[in-house]
Amino acid sequence: MYAQNEKVVPIYIEEEMKGSYLSYAMSVIVGRALPDVKDGLKPVHRRILYAMHELNLDHSKPYKKSARIVGEVLGKYHPHGDAAVYDTLVRMVQDFSLRYPLVDGQGNFGSVDGDAPAAMRYTEARLASIADEMLADIDKETVDYIPNFDASLQEPLLLPSALPNLLVNGSSGIAVGMATNIPPHNLTEVVDGITYLIDHPEAEVKELMKYVKGPDFPTGGIICGRDGIKDAFSTGRGKITIRARVSIERQKNGKDNILITEIPYQVNKTSLIEAIAALVQDKKIEGISDIRDESDKDGMRVVIELKRDTEPQIVLNHLYKHTQLETTFGIIALALVDGRPRILNLKQIMRCYIDHRKMIIRRRTQFELDRALRRAHILEGLKIALKFLDRIIKTIRESKSTPEAKKALMKNFDLSDVQAQAILEMQLQRLTQLEREKIEKEYLELLKQIEHYRAILASEKLVEEIIKEELSALKKKFGDERRTEITGDAEDIELEDLIAEEDMVITISHAGYIKRLAISAYRKQKRGGKGVTAMETRDEDFVERLFIASTKDYLLVFTDQGRLYWIKVYEIPQASRQSKGKAIINLLQLSIKEKVAAVLPVKEFSDDKFIVLCTKGGVIKKTALSAFANPRKGGILAMGLDKDDSVMDAKMTDSNLDVLLATRQGKAVRFKEKQLREMGRQAKGVRGIKLDKKDVVVGMEIISADLAKTGATILTVTSGGFAKRTSIDEYRVQSRGGKGIINVKVTDKNGDAIGLNCVLPDDELMTITQKGMMVRCPVKDIRETGRNAQGVRLMSLEKGDAVTSVAKIAAKDEE
Repeated sequence: MYAQNEKVVPIYIEEEMKGSYLSYAMSVIVGRALPDVKDGLKPVHRRILYAMHELNLDHSKPYKKSARIVGEVLGKYHPHGDAAVYDTLVRMVQDFSLRYPLVDGQGNFGSVDGDAPAAMRYTEARLASIADEMLADIDKETVDYIPNFDASLQEPLLLPSALPNLLVNGSSGIAVGMATNIPPHNLTEVVDGITYLIDHPEAEVKELMKYVKGPDFPTGGIICGRDGIKDAFSTGRGKITIRARVSIERQKNGKDNILITEIPYQVNKTSLIEAIAALVQDKKIEGISDIRDESDKDGMRVVIELKRDTEPQIVLNHLYKHTQLETTFGIIALALVDGRPRILNLKQIMRCYIDHRKMIIRRRTQFELDRALRRAHILEGLKIALKFLDRIIKTIRESKSTPEAKKALMKNFDLSDVQAQAILEMQLQRLTQLEREKIEKEYLELLKQIEHYRAILASEKLVEEIIKEELSALKKKFGDERRTEITGDAEDIELEDLIAEEDMVITISHAGYIKRLAISAYRKQKRGGKGVTAMETRDEDFVERLFIASTKDYLLVFTDQGRLYWIKVYEIPQASRQSKGKAIINLLQLSIKEKVAAVLPVKEFSDDKFIVLCTKGGVIKKTALSAFANPRKGGILAMGLDKDDSVMDAKMTDSNLDVLLATRQGKAVRFKEKQLREMGRQAKGVRGIKLDKKDVVVGMEIISADLAKTGATILTVTSGGFAKRTSIDEYRVQSRGGKGIINVKVTDKNGDAIGLNCVLPDDELMTITQKGMMVRCPVKDIRETGRNAQGVRLMSLEKGDAVTSVAKIAAKDEE
């Protein structure tokens, strides 16, 4: 039931929600989360500074309890939680949060380690010296006032702010549907930039950037790259990369230390150290033996001790990648301009500051002028009183009351109410000759001041000169050196630039362990020797493949399952001859059943190169090298396979060569590569050689038609330790897919064929056995024979041992 004369207005709930939410959003945007472009403060910061000013807490006065300040702010201006006010006050004290702290604190106000500040009843605060520049002239009617929350008091809508606070201290806040994140800048640079803009109002952002180089964080650090700064200064939005300041220190014991002396802005030092320790524990970063925090009152010093023979730059790059040693700061220069949120570029922020200061100076000058005019008016009355002293005394004596005396004075001497009142209140001591001269002197001084004030109000140029003078004084008093260094892009410093280029012997065991070792670690031996140990292996493990690659090459790792992974050679751990190395599964995300089939060193992924893949079942496929340029972390498909087939080898070609395939039972086929059409990564391929039952492909070589002229021969090694060289010309070109011709005579004595290589007379071979023995031998020690020969003994084998792998070393590797 409705009451009499009651009117019910139906309202759609969607409309009501929309209206209420928009009102709330605007309230948050304007009244809480965003700074005003003029003084760079949000309401809570403004109220704290104003309350402290009202409490007379100047930098030269004693400190007061923070709880007293918080109570004042809450009770008079900011009806929110005390924690919100105290947290804001704390941040205004912290020299690692604000570039130029506005509040001077005494007690524990937190630390860069993320330690919480002491409770407000324990800490004390007062305004910092620089805060005077924010509040100067506030009592000269320079800013508008509005009623506080209960309309019992007035609070300023803005602060006069001679300090360009929005730029020098920055601001961050999340409103509804928008956020601001303005970094701090260097006061000296900002002052120089604003001064230049006053003198050159048409200046572009690019010109201002000659003065304001970029953000300047209180915690220092290094900004990598200028593109993000350029974007932020030009459009109001940009991303900058900040890195910690680190140095590498060589110890007497030959180990290296990484020293961290500055960390990126808003990074918690304790959390950073814990994150590094966690990465070491999880074995995501290798080579770190200890982490110590040696920071003290003199500054930050975090020491990361490295293990012997660890490349510090590699560790550092991993730390940049996986920890907050490198962070990204997203700049959004959003601020309130006349109560409306706007994204501003550098020039617009400076222009708003200049306009604000012009308004403050005009209002201040008008206030001074009005005060001077009132005083001059009174002095003119006093001068009249001194001129007609006797008559004035007589008039006052003859008057019955003060109001009558005032009326008589105004009537007889043509004085105003104010002048008459001043004469009545004048002390007798002002009648002395000295006091008379003082009044005359003060009056003349006031006339000069009035003229000066009127000149200022009439001249834009004079107002600008005053702004420049005040800025210059500000710079002289508070300006300091830049703390944050700005360097080239982080990408400019490539890790490869720090790695020495040298050839490495890379060994991979049957159980999947990989390592690299400088080629100089192996000494030459004569044919028929026993060899030196290349790799320590367990009884059931043996070295399966060995090859040479430069530290800066990519390694394309093709697995028997037809997948491709890649890794940089320098990322493979360097180990001693006796070490077994590191499991490939820890370096690459191989599945349990996958084994490495081929590894190709590649410098760059060009379009005119191709990869030829061959399976044990005699299937062959050609794919452009560029198709493998973007592998994912979990690998990509390189070749489709039939059931029970697996990839045997992969080679690189340029499409104008011949392909030679060899089988375990001593067969070989040579055909033109042009008989292979280019296929995609997922294709299965075509028949390369027709195999007998139980036969498999054991070798593939890519050879050119005129390769024989260089003295190159085809070298075949058997499991019994025999090797033979045969002229390339003896392998005639046939059609792809045939049974082929005899390559080597397979007997019980020399064993099955295990590998085939195209070699030059100056090449050397590395032959490796199941038990990990290895011989390095010149090719010219092996005599050249026909296809049907069984070859010469290459190495003496112990009982139960067999040759598993052979690799050639070109002559240049010795240079």
